[in-house]
Amino acid sequence: MSETAIKKPRPKHLDLMVIRQPLPAFVSILHRVSGAGLFIMLPVLLWLFGTSLGSPESATAAVECVANPLVKLILFGLLWAYLHHFCAGIRFLFLDMHKGLDLATARMTSWIVLGVSLMLTVLIGARLFLLG
Repeated sequence: MSETAIKKPRPKHLDLMVIRQPLPAFVSILHRVSGAGLFIMLPVLLWLFGTSLGSPESATAAVECVANPLVKLILFGLLWAYLHHFCAGIRFLFLDMHKGLDLATARMTSWIVLGVSLMLTVLIGARLFLLG
């Protein structure tokens, strides 16, 4: 080993609030967080879906539940989580095929994932929650 490699300062701690992550790492972390959030909220979503299909009275109760602004905000967040997880998953499939591994392409595809997922969230969310 060369002497410069040995003398290179290493982080003494791994405080994620101090270390500046590159954009592809940020997208990867958000992919994991969105997947965990979707998994945790899956029983709630299935309950809401089952309630909406039960009877006309339970469907009315489900619509009233979704009309609550807090529930709308949670569903909007879940919509973003789904869309981000989907878009980032496609990016990771390409990375698994060794496409887009160079730094410039990795950064560009990370920006594309963030942009597309946010844009689709706004478009679909506005259609679902404001117009319908």
